[in-house]
Amino acid sequence: MWPDRRIQELFGIEHPILQAPMAGPSHYEMAIAVSEAGGLGALPCATLTPEQIRNELGVIRQQTSRPINVNFFCHTPPEPSQAREAAWRQRLEPYYRETGVDPAGPIPSSNRAPFDGELCAIVEEFRPEIVSFHFGLPEKSLLERVRATGARILSSATTVAEARYLEDHGCDAIIAQGFEAGGHRGLFLSDDLSTQVGTFALVPQVVDAVKVPVIATGGITDARGIVAAFALGAAAVQIGTAYLFTPEARLPAPHAAALRSPDADKTALTNLFTGRPARGIVNRLMREVGPISDAAPAFPLAGGALAPLRAKTEPQGSGDFMSLWSGQAARLGREGSAGELTKRLAEEALAKMKG
Repeated sequence: MWPDRRIQELFGIEHPILQAPMAGPSHYEMAIAVSEAGGLGALPCATLTPEQIRNELGVIRQQTSRPINVNFFCHTPPEPSQAREAAWRQRLEPYYRETGVDPAGPIPSSNRAPFDGELCAIVEEFRPEIVSFHFGLPEKSLLERVRATGARILSSATTVAEARYLEDHGCDAIIAQGFEAGGHRGLFLSDDLSTQVGTFALVPQVVDAVKVPVIATGGITDARGIVAAFALGAAAVQIGTAYLFTPEARLPAPHAAALRSPDADKTALTNLFTGRPARGIVNRLMREVGPISDAAPAFPLAGGALAPLRAKTEPQGSGDFMSLWSGQAARLGREGSAGELTKRLAEEALAKMKG
């Protein structure tokens, strides 16, 4: 038996293991596999159109009756700055010329849609059991509409202050995101990266500061990490990078290769690919331009100017100009399906807890 069953009871799941909603790699295949195995599968919606979200949720509802987590970003779209975007293109110009890309050519928009009325209507239509947010919470009227569907509400906290804010604003549980986590930092009350906290320091402080269940995430890739999270007071874990080793992960070949390379443990926070700090495996662009650069346009605009470079180099097997999101414990990743991974993690963690 798990020492704390609050998350299982709150979400109606068998194992206190949540699959992190990873925009790009995780789609309906992974969500279904994890939920069917007794964990909580997740569908990330930040990079999907409303039509794509409906299609994905339609497949999920057809193939599993288990609870599902649907995740949204709730950032404030930035005011476009022509000067900053021009400076960013100028900074990238040597790479354009090297790869044969026209420096003055058109670039695609970098799409990360924040939660709004149209997306809320999809939640009302499909009524997912759990709705989670990144970068804080949406405005009050939207949050009330989500709650009216019966959904449990989650969001990520990277500090104790953020955790208290989320509890005060009605979250049913809080994801404590340690500094080790791959992908975007969920910070929203401050953009000061120097104050970000590691998982082992953050989780017990958040547990002590709030009454709702706490879900630990960041650097948790195997059963040892799960046991440690429970020892610190967490009621569940959210795991991302480990699921990138499963066949359900839709990963570009360079990203998959980087995760399995000897350099997988060399990660850093970078704002180059989206304009917001996120952890990934260090590549050429991060070494030569960043990893953090004031020249990168505000989230999510930075990615547009990189798209032509990625389009040129990715087919050649290069990950030089693409985000290679990963947490700090990728070296602990193991091959196998998402369902098998979920069951194996649960079994191994329970065995260790029993001694």
